[in-house]
Amino acid sequence: MKAAAPLKVGIAGLGTVGGGVLRLLETQAELLEARCGRRIIVTAVSARDRTKDRGTDLSAVRWYDDASVMATDPDLDVVVELVGGSDGIAKRTVEAAFAHGRHVVTANKALLAHHGAALALAAEEKGLTLAYEAAVAGGIPAIKGLREGLAGNNIREVHGILNGTCNYILTEMRTTGREFAEVLADAQKLGYAEADPSFDIDGIDAAHKLAVLTGVAFGVTVDFAAVHVEGIRHISSLDIEYAQELGYRIRLLGIARRTDQGIEQRVHPCMVPIGSPIGATDGVFNAVVADGDFVDKVVLVGRGAGAGPTASAVVADLLDIARGRSTPTFGVPAGRLASLVASPIDRRKGRYYVRLMVVDRPGVIADIAASLRDQNVSMEAFLQRGRAPGEAVPVVLTTHDTEEAAMQRALALIGGLDAVLEPPRMIRIEDF
Repeated sequence: MKAAAPLKVGIAGLGTVGGGVLRLLETQAELLEARCGRRIIVTAVSARDRTKDRGTDLSAVRWYDDASVMATDPDLDVVVELVGGSDGIAKRTVEAAFAHGRHVVTANKALLAHHGAALALAAEEKGLTLAYEAAVAGGIPAIKGLREGLAGNNIREVHGILNGTCNYILTEMRTTGREFAEVLADAQKLGYAEADPSFDIDGIDAAHKLAVLTGVAFGVTVDFAAVHVEGIRHISSLDIEYAQELGYRIRLLGIARRTDQGIEQRVHPCMVPIGSPIGATDGVFNAVVADGDFVDKVVLVGRGAGAGPTASAVVADLLDIARGRSTPTFGVPAGRLASLVASPIDRRKGRYYVRLMVVDRPGVIADIAASLRDQNVSMEAFLQRGRAPGEAVPVVLTTHDTEEAAMQRALALIGGLDAVLEPPRMIRIEDF
């Protein structure tokens, strides 16, 4: 029997992930060939620095300075896009690959969050694959799990820890008692956070991933603009201590949920029960939880970033292409994706944690309670550690279920009280 022709791959971007893909393909070459029935070989690459040691011999491959030109190479079957960014060279490279009949594997969540529906349509019109397992949660098979493993379910909700940098920072704050800025500086020294950490700590990275997960989970067009995004800059060690006292952990979560008003998409800090799968996921690990009508809850936990885990996801997509497996990009043909009907954050209904810094004097708590009462917000619990008459003290309250819009109105009233010295700090409680 004649051996199948090798799958010829071009890699755009040879940074951490690109180098990991090269090493995995070389180290596991025999295993991969046994599993897909053909060799997977890298025949072209595009990177800025040709002299850098990537840990593997690249003397025989074709080098391109422009990744979008590499994508037109007639001797390629697949282009692996690892450049990053929602536009520019990454987008041009993917579009050129489709225009010239090449499949695409990408780890680029920003590109998919902003242009996923259009790129899916471009791929499917040509009978090509747009694969992106590595774009969400690194080595965790979140996309395949939702799109293929849970294909027989209507998904009610998907939520999870989608950014390892934030999870590491929040874990370190809890275990060491240090404040956000100090732990962030250490995370940058260790390489867990970028020199400019804004995309991570302000929730943008997680929001990109959530937008993609929403498209897969609910069969809708990816709509990044509909994601409500908050980061973790305002979380203090005091909040983490109070969370522990109340039986919670603080996590930056991405949540996509089907509601009567539409699909809500939100990224923000949450308090979750300590004993929940999300509450138990510490450090740089990611976790994705899907809730389907027949399967109920499925939990996936693993490393969400790094050379090895992300390369593992890229190569899994390459194996599917080598085997000739084809699945619609977002689970249903791109032309049949429904328009996303967004449920705004102010319709969210749930419980809330609020921390206040107030002057310890008679009548303050009554004023706070009146502000809540006037907006039909019911207080569940109230915590104050000790007394310091005439001085500033922290007080914490939690509420029963209430609508976000009412909670925000109550916070505005509370923040306007003379005895409240700082803007109220609010964290949503999710009882998963």
